[in-house]
Amino acid sequence: MGGGGVAQPEPAEPRGLWTDAWHDLRRNPVFVVSALLILFLTVIALWPGLIATQDPQRCELGRSLEGPSPGHWFGFDTQGCDVYTRTVHGARASIAVGVCATLGVALLGSVVGGLAGFFGGFWDGLLSRLTDVFFGVPMVLGAIVLLSMVTLTGIWPVVAVIAALSWPGIARIARGAVLTAKEHDYVQAARALGAGTPRLLLRHILPNAIAPVIVMATIMLGTFVALEATLSYLGVGLKPPNVSWGVDISAASDGMQFRNAPHILLYPAAALSVTVLAFIMLGDAVRDALDPKLR
Repeated sequence: MGGGGVAQPEPAEPRGLWTDAWHDLRRNPVFVVSALLILFLTVIALWPGLIATQDPQRCELGRSLEGPSPGHWFGFDTQGCDVYTRTVHGARASIAVGVCATLGVALLGSVVGGLAGFFGGFWDGLLSRLTDVFFGVPMVLGAIVLLSMVTLTGIWPVVAVIAALSWPGIARIARGAVLTAKEHDYVQAARALGAGTPRLLLRHILPNAIAPVIVMATIMLGTFVALEATLSYLGVGLKPPNVSWGVDISAASDGMQFRNAPHILLYPAAALSVTVLAFIMLGDAVRDALDPKLR
């Protein structure tokens, strides 16, 4: 060939939904900040001893309601426990409830909603009526009633109740996503070629219907962390000796104690607020990246 020819640049390889979303997320400061904050919270939830070496159950009643001092930066609570240590260790139970409840809701809601949307007919109608019943039950009131009847302690009863009352929201989103995905040409082509139901669901429909479920689950995670704190504050969620932000906020809720020692409430409440905000910001960023209408 002649030396005067100009080489043509190769066309850019088309990007898929997830690659395109990751490309956008990396350039979104809201996502970066919230993801780093959540990473930090996850690390201290898994290994609180990295930044808090004391025992959260070790209390000195003689130091009750003492203010911040060197070595005890957040002061002491009513029982003389170190507020800083309890705030750090409280991340484990609060985040564990949020994560486990979200996984349960996402799994149950996706399966029920996805199957109802795929098969339609009787199962679709049954799901619609069932979700109407659940949506008619106020979340906090329903959780209070159910947890009041449970004698078990720990995070699992709280996780089970939250998941049992929250799955219909994810189910409706999964149903709508599957209804849309199964009408696409590639699904119809795979069906015409003889693809069975498991292959259609797992290979062709699920990858294209999971995005809205992930977005909703990410936002719900922060809501569930706040819900655990609310239930613990009301005395039906986690209870002492469990260490969580909700338990500490409940213990500090006496008005006279708060006026005399505001630090016993401010630090666990601030940790809770920052965590919930971080998850909601992350969910908003993921939604913006995965929803083509918002591009």
